[in-house]
Amino acid sequence: MSALVMESLTARDLMTREVVSIAPSMPVYAVAQLLSERGISAVPVISPAGALLGIVTELDLIRRLSGAEDGKSGWLRRLFGNRDRDAERYAQVNGMLAEDVMTRNVITVTEETSVEHVAHLMEERAIRRVPVLRDGQLVGLVSRSDLLKALLVPPAPLAAGTAEDQRLREAIGREIREQPWADTFYTYVSVRDGVVSLQGFARSAAVRRGLLAIAHRTEGVRGVLDEMRDGLPPTALY
Repeated sequence: MSALVMESLTARDLMTREVVSIAPSMPVYAVAQLLSERGISAVPVISPAGALLGIVTELDLIRRLSGAEDGKSGWLRRLFGNRDRDAERYAQVNGMLAEDVMTRNVITVTEETSVEHVAHLMEERAIRRVPVLRDGQLVGLVSRSDLLKALLVPPAPLAAGTAEDQRLREAIGREIREQPWADTFYTYVSVRDGVVSLQGFARSAAVRRGLLAIAHRTEGVRGVLDEMRDGLPPTALY
């Protein structure tokens, strides 16, 4: 993919908008159950006002298990150790609420952050996802899987078009996400001048027909282009 195409994409184009979030008072056992049932590896922690407070990841929960072998601190460590760090560690290992175990120093981006910079942050900080904020409010999440969209297909038209094109794209994307048979990670929608382009991969002929039906039935669509490839990409097999 050319640098020009990459620069045309921002976090807004690739982020997952419907993000599961939790309150800081949610019990840890319930957080673990939520991650397991939803098949997700992390969940943002949100204040009553909608501000991002932190994020609970699988690693944060695993830390509770590894902390069982911390043992008691000797007198030398108590004398010269970092009290704040040790207290924080204790809370993360023994706390009962999401706010106790969550990672507080969360790397975030805005909707206008370029995909290149998001990828750079993930690589540099060794993280798997980045929350997207608008005026301090959580509006989406970009994961490594989302970034694959920028590599599998060059979706330059995503950032182009009128407000009506954007409305159509969001409406079609929302309908696709609501269908259990659709592979949302591998189907990408772009709209220009009312003409919808479906890019990415179609698992089967039936799925292809279903996706095309969604696009055709959306009010305001002037035409539909089928630019999907057959089957799933090699990355979907690992």
